[in-house]
Amino acid sequence: MSGHSKFANIKHKKEKNDAAKGKIFTKIGKELAVAVKEGGSADPANNSRLRDVIAKAKANNMPNDTIDRNIKKAEGDANAANYEHITYEGYGPNGTAIIVEALTDNRNRTATNVKNAFTKGKGNVGTPGCVSFMFDKKGQIIVDKEEFDGDSDELMMTALDAGAEDFSEEEDSFEIFTTPEDFSAVRQDLEEAGIPMAGAEVTMIPQTYVELTDEKDIANIQKTLDMLDDDDDVQDVYHNWDE
Repeated sequence: MSGHSKFANIKHKKEKNDAAKGKIFTKIGKELAVAVKEGGSADPANNSRLRDVIAKAKANNMPNDTIDRNIKKAEGDANAANYEHITYEGYGPNGTAIIVEALTDNRNRTATNVKNAFTKGKGNVGTPGCVSFMFDKKGQIIVDKEEFDGDSDELMMTALDAGAEDFSEEEDSFEIFTTPEDFSAVRQDLEEAGIPMAGAEVTMIPQTYVELTDEKDIANIQKTLDMLDDDDDVQDVYHNWDE
């Protein structure tokens, strides 16, 4: 499994301005709250889902005190909003596939906003399952070559010994893939081995990619992705556009 690195996109997100960074922190804060509630514990030692979200928060440079504050708030707030997981699937220009994962306390608001983002980009929301078959759900751990001074073969063996499915070397990063079920254990083993992680999450990886050459198509899909990115209810967006 190689040939397409998500690292450039992660770098782009990290280099955004402070306002955008604050929005990312807000979304991860919501994930932390849900992980505490659904995992039944504010102690990461007893809540693997919470451990994974904390790792994602750290990979996005969220300060430790901000992480702790979000966890304590979730633990102490019995009246916190009940967030619902909703997944939308649809098409962008030229048959590009887009999956949107949301956490919302208002299903109607989120559905309207997501539909509007697709419509503005000349796409449309489809039925559940209409594009998800084009993606594989995998755990993905990304190691920035600039932050890692070890040997690539040793890293690969460490990852495979921990239970990883696949390992690939890209231009500026190493990518480690796991099954969704093994992700938490593999990530924890790598963390304990002192491996720096630029990204660590369960994600949807396209089986094939669609190249867009028409400037209007590119502008339209970018409009959809930007609108979805700006929506507080939207947690993750996956697509098969070959950027």
